[in-house]
Amino acid sequence: MVSSGDADVSSTVLDDPVGESLRGHHAHLARRVGGTAAYLPEVATFAAVLLEPTPSDWADLAALLGPGELADLFSASVEPPADWAPVFSLEGVQMVADPRAPAGGVPVAADVVELGPADVADMLALTGVTRPGPFWSRTDELGTYWGVRENGVLVAMAGERLRPPGWTEISAVSTAPQARGRGLASALVRTAMRHVVDRGERPFLHVAAENSGAIALYERLGFEVRRRVRFHGHRTPGGTPEALVRP
Repeated sequence: MVSSGDADVSSTVLDDPVGESLRGHHAHLARRVGGTAAYLPEVATFAAVLLEPTPSDWADLAALLGPGELADLFSASVEPPADWAPVFSLEGVQMVADPRAPAGGVPVAADVVELGPADVADMLALTGVTRPGPFWSRTDELGTYWGVRENGVLVAMAGERLRPPGWTEISAVSTAPQARGRGLASALVRTAMRHVVDRGERPFLHVAAENSGAIALYERLGFEVRRRVRFHGHRTPGGTPEALVRP
Protein backbone atom coordinates (compact mmCIF):
# COMPACT_ATOMS: atom_id res chain seq x y z
CA MET A 1 0.00 0.00 0.00
CA VAL A 2 1.13 3.56 -0.67
CA SER A 3 -0.23 6.70 0.87
CA SER A 4 -2.04 9.41 -1.11
CA GLY A 5 -3.22 12.25 1.05
CA ASP A 6 -5.45 10.85 3.77
CA ALA A 7 -6.16 7.57 1.97
CA ASP A 8 -4.15 4.46 1.21
CA VAL A 9 -4.03 3.38 -2.42
CA SER A 10 -3.04 -0.14 -3.37
CA SER A 11 -0.30 -0.29 -5.99
CA THR A 12 -0.99 -3.93 -6.86
CA VAL A 13 -3.42 -2.82 -9.58
CA LEU A 14 -0.40 -1.37 -11.38
CA ASP A 15 0.77 -4.92 -12.09
CA ASP A 16 -2.08 -5.12 -14.63
CA PRO A 17 -2.90 -1.50 -15.53
CA VAL A 18 -4.51 -2.30 -18.89
CA GLY A 19 -6.79 -5.04 -17.55
CA GLU A 20 -7.74 -3.02 -14.47
CA SER A 21 -8.62 -0.03 -16.66
CA LEU A 22 -10.66 -2.08 -19.14
CA ARG A 23 -12.61 -3.76 -16.34
CA GLY A 24 -13.23 -0.45 -14.59
CA HIS A 25 -13.04 3.18 -15.64
CA HIS A 26 -12.61 2.39 -19.36
CA ALA A 27 -15.17 -0.42 -19.59
CA HIS A 28 -17.18 1.68 -22.05
CA LEU A 29 -14.17 1.73 -24.41
CA ALA A 30 -13.61 -2.05 -24.27
CA ARG A 31 -14.41 -5.03 -26.47
CA ARG A 32 -14.44 -8.49 -24.89
CA VAL A 33 -14.44 -12.22 -25.46
CA GLY A 34 -14.52 -14.40 -22.34
CA GLY A 35 -12.08 -13.08 -19.77
CA THR A 36 -10.01 -11.15 -22.32
CA ALA A 37 -10.45 -7.52 -23.31
CA ALA A 38 -8.98 -4.90 -25.62
CA TYR A 39 -9.58 -1.26 -26.32
CA LEU A 40 -11.59 -0.23 -29.35
CA PRO A 41 -9.11 0.01 -32.25
CA GLU A 42 -9.47 3.79 -32.66
CA VAL A 43 -8.74 4.33 -28.96
CA ALA A 44 -5.69 2.15 -28.22
CA THR A 45 -3.98 -1.07 -29.30
CA PHE A 46 -3.68 -2.44 -25.75
CA ALA A 47 -5.14 -5.84 -24.89
CA ALA A 48 -5.33 -7.81 -21.65
CA VAL A 49 -5.58 -11.39 -20.49
CA LEU A 50 -5.68 -12.69 -16.94
CA LEU A 51 -2.43 -12.61 -14.97
CA GLU A 52 -2.30 -16.41 -15.20
CA PRO A 53 -3.96 -17.13 -18.56
CA THR A 54 -5.03 -20.57 -19.72
CA PRO A 55 -4.86 -21.81 -23.33
CA SER A 56 -8.56 -20.99 -23.66
CA ASP A 57 -7.85 -17.40 -22.59
CA TRP A 58 -5.32 -17.04 -25.40
CA ALA A 59 -7.86 -18.55 -27.81
CA ASP A 60 -10.41 -15.98 -26.63
CA LEU A 61 -7.97 -13.11 -27.21
CA ALA A 62 -7.16 -14.44 -30.70
CA ALA A 63 -10.89 -14.60 -31.45
CA LEU A 64 -11.37 -11.07 -30.13
CA LEU A 65 -8.59 -9.54 -32.22
CA GLY A 66 -8.85 -11.70 -35.33
CA PRO A 67 -6.19 -13.67 -37.26
CA GLY A 68 -2.84 -11.98 -37.91
CA GLU A 69 -3.67 -8.94 -35.79
CA LEU A 70 -1.52 -7.13 -33.26
CA ALA A 71 -1.91 -8.13 -29.62
CA ASP A 72 -0.27 -5.22 -27.80
CA LEU A 73 0.26 -6.67 -24.32
CA PHE A 74 1.85 -3.43 -23.05
CA SER A 75 3.63 -4.18 -19.74
CA ALA A 76 2.00 -7.56 -18.98
CA SER A 77 4.42 -10.17 -17.65
CA VAL A 78 2.66 -13.02 -19.48
CA GLU A 79 4.01 -14.68 -22.63
CA PRO A 80 1.66 -15.82 -25.42
CA PRO A 81 1.83 -19.27 -27.04
CA ALA A 82 4.73 -20.07 -29.34
CA ASP A 83 2.68 -19.60 -32.52
CA TRP A 84 2.07 -15.91 -31.74
CA ALA A 85 4.74 -14.11 -33.78
CA PRO A 86 6.74 -11.43 -31.91
CA VAL A 87 6.33 -7.89 -33.29
CA PHE A 88 8.18 -5.67 -30.81
CA SER A 89 9.83 -5.76 -27.39
CA LEU A 90 11.09 -2.76 -25.43
CA GLU A 91 12.45 -2.51 -21.91
CA GLY A 92 10.85 0.16 -19.76
CA VAL A 93 10.12 1.35 -16.26
CA GLN A 94 6.90 2.10 -14.43
CA MET A 95 7.11 5.18 -12.22
CA VAL A 96 4.79 6.44 -9.49
CA ALA A 97 4.57 9.91 -8.01
CA ASP A 98 5.82 10.33 -4.50
CA PRO A 99 2.98 11.44 -2.16
CA ARG A 100 4.94 14.64 -1.53
CA ALA A 101 5.42 15.35 -5.25
CA PRO A 102 4.62 18.93 -6.28
CA ALA A 103 1.26 18.90 -8.02
CA GLY A 104 1.00 22.61 -8.73
CA GLY A 105 1.74 24.27 -12.03
CA VAL A 106 4.95 26.13 -12.77
CA PRO A 107 5.24 29.52 -14.47
CA VAL A 108 5.91 29.34 -18.20
CA ALA A 109 5.76 31.97 -20.89
CA ALA A 110 2.73 30.33 -22.44
CA ASP A 111 -0.85 29.47 -21.50
CA VAL A 112 -1.74 25.86 -20.73
CA VAL A 113 -5.19 25.05 -22.11
CA GLU A 114 -7.44 22.01 -21.94
CA LEU A 115 -7.71 20.23 -25.28
CA GLY A 116 -10.89 18.76 -26.71
CA PRO A 117 -12.37 17.02 -29.76
CA ALA A 118 -11.68 20.03 -31.98
CA ASP A 119 -7.96 19.63 -31.24
CA VAL A 120 -7.61 15.95 -32.20
CA ALA A 121 -6.13 16.63 -35.65
CA ASP A 122 -3.44 18.83 -34.10
CA MET A 123 -2.80 16.28 -31.34
CA LEU A 124 -2.29 13.58 -33.98
CA ALA A 125 0.05 15.86 -35.92
CA LEU A 126 2.17 16.62 -32.84
CA THR A 127 2.40 13.01 -31.65
CA GLY A 128 3.20 11.96 -35.21
CA VAL A 129 6.34 14.09 -35.00
CA THR A 130 7.34 13.45 -31.39
CA ARG A 131 6.39 9.73 -31.14
CA PRO A 132 5.58 9.60 -27.40
CA GLY A 133 3.72 6.31 -27.87
CA PRO A 134 0.60 5.13 -29.68
CA PHE A 135 -1.94 7.90 -30.22
CA TRP A 136 -5.01 7.30 -32.38
CA SER A 137 -8.11 9.19 -33.50
CA ARG A 138 -10.01 8.46 -30.25
CA THR A 139 -7.14 8.22 -27.77
CA ASP A 140 -8.23 11.55 -26.33
CA GLU A 141 -11.34 9.81 -24.94
CA LEU A 142 -9.15 8.02 -22.37
CA GLY A 143 -8.91 11.15 -20.23
CA THR A 144 -8.20 14.87 -20.17
CA TYR A 145 -5.40 16.40 -22.21
CA TRP A 146 -3.71 19.77 -21.92
CA GLY A 147 -1.59 21.67 -24.39
CA VAL A 148 0.28 24.83 -25.31
CA ARG A 149 -0.31 26.66 -28.57
CA GLU A 150 1.92 29.24 -30.18
CA ASN A 151 0.59 31.27 -33.11
CA GLY A 152 -2.24 28.76 -33.31
CA VAL A 153 0.08 25.74 -33.55
CA LEU A 154 -0.02 23.04 -30.88
CA VAL A 155 3.61 22.76 -29.73
CA ALA A 156 3.29 20.74 -26.51
CA MET A 157 0.80 18.44 -24.80
CA ALA A 158 0.31 15.86 -22.07
CA GLY A 159 -2.69 13.97 -20.77
CA GLU A 160 -4.27 10.97 -19.10
CA ARG A 161 -4.34 7.40 -20.37
CA LEU A 162 -4.77 4.23 -18.26
CA ARG A 163 -7.05 4.47 -15.19
CA PRO A 164 -6.68 1.50 -12.81
CA PRO A 165 -8.55 2.06 -9.53
CA GLY A 166 -7.00 4.89 -7.53
CA TRP A 167 -4.46 5.80 -10.20
CA THR A 168 -4.17 7.76 -13.45
CA GLU A 169 -1.37 7.32 -15.97
CA ILE A 170 0.16 10.47 -17.44
CA SER A 171 1.00 9.95 -21.09
CA ALA A 172 1.51 11.54 -24.53
CA VAL A 173 4.05 14.00 -23.11
CA SER A 174 5.16 15.75 -26.28
CA THR A 175 7.05 18.91 -27.20
CA ALA A 176 7.67 20.00 -30.78
CA PRO A 177 11.39 20.36 -31.62
CA GLN A 178 11.17 24.15 -31.96
CA ALA A 179 9.64 24.53 -28.49
CA ARG A 180 11.98 22.35 -26.43
CA GLY A 181 14.14 23.54 -23.55
CA ARG A 182 11.58 25.99 -22.16
CA GLY A 183 9.93 23.92 -19.44
CA LEU A 184 6.69 23.19 -21.32
CA ALA A 185 6.78 19.45 -20.62
CA SER A 186 7.30 20.07 -16.90
CA ALA A 187 4.43 22.55 -16.79
CA LEU A 188 2.07 20.18 -18.58
CA VAL A 189 2.99 17.14 -16.48
CA ARG A 190 2.50 19.17 -13.30
CA THR A 191 -0.85 20.36 -14.59
CA ALA A 192 -1.91 16.76 -15.17
CA MET A 193 -0.56 15.72 -11.76
CA ARG A 194 -2.56 18.44 -10.04
CA HIS A 195 -5.81 17.31 -11.65
CA VAL A 196 -5.13 13.67 -10.76
CA VAL A 197 -4.33 14.49 -7.14
CA ASP A 198 -7.38 16.76 -6.89
CA ARG A 199 -9.51 13.70 -7.78
CA GLY A 200 -7.96 11.82 -4.87
CA GLU A 201 -5.85 9.60 -7.13
CA ARG A 202 -2.12 8.98 -7.62
CA PRO A 203 -0.23 9.75 -10.86
CA PHE A 204 1.92 7.11 -12.52
CA LEU A 205 3.55 6.71 -15.91
CA HIS A 206 5.67 4.49 -18.13
CA VAL A 207 8.82 5.36 -20.02
CA ALA A 208 11.39 3.47 -22.10
CA ALA A 209 14.35 2.41 -19.96
CA GLU A 210 16.76 3.88 -22.51
CA ASN A 211 15.16 7.34 -22.25
CA SER A 212 17.35 8.58 -19.42
CA GLY A 213 16.48 12.22 -20.09
CA ALA A 214 12.76 11.63 -19.58
CA ILE A 215 13.39 9.52 -16.48
CA ALA A 216 15.50 12.30 -14.98
CA LEU A 217 12.75 14.85 -15.72
CA TYR A 218 10.11 12.71 -14.05
CA GLU A 219 12.33 12.14 -11.04
CA ARG A 220 12.68 15.91 -10.65
CA LEU A 221 8.88 16.14 -10.71
CA GLY A 222 8.60 13.65 -7.85
CA PHE A 223 8.26 10.29 -9.61
CA GLU A 224 10.20 7.19 -8.58
CA VAL A 225 10.65 3.85 -10.29
CA ARG A 226 8.23 1.22 -8.99
CA ARG A 227 9.29 -1.65 -11.25
CA ARG A 228 10.98 -2.53 -14.49
CA VAL A 229 8.66 -3.68 -17.28
CA ARG A 230 8.82 -4.98 -20.83
CA PHE A 231 6.49 -3.56 -23.45
CA HIS A 232 5.74 -6.27 -26.00
CA GLY A 233 3.40 -7.08 -28.86
CA HIS A 234 2.66 -10.20 -30.91
CA ARG A 235 0.64 -11.24 -33.95
CA THR A 236 -2.24 -13.60 -33.37
CA PRO A 237 -1.95 -16.86 -35.34
CA GLY A 238 -3.74 -17.60 -38.57
CA GLY A 239 -3.02 -14.52 -40.63
CA THR A 240 -1.46 -14.30 -44.09
CA PRO A 241 2.34 -13.99 -44.35
CA GLU A 242 1.86 -10.32 -45.30
CA ALA A 243 -0.14 -9.70 -42.12
CA LEU A 244 2.53 -11.32 -39.96
CA VAL A 245 5.19 -8.86 -41.07
CA ARG A 246 2.99 -5.75 -41.12
CA PRO A 247 4.26 -3.22 -38.51
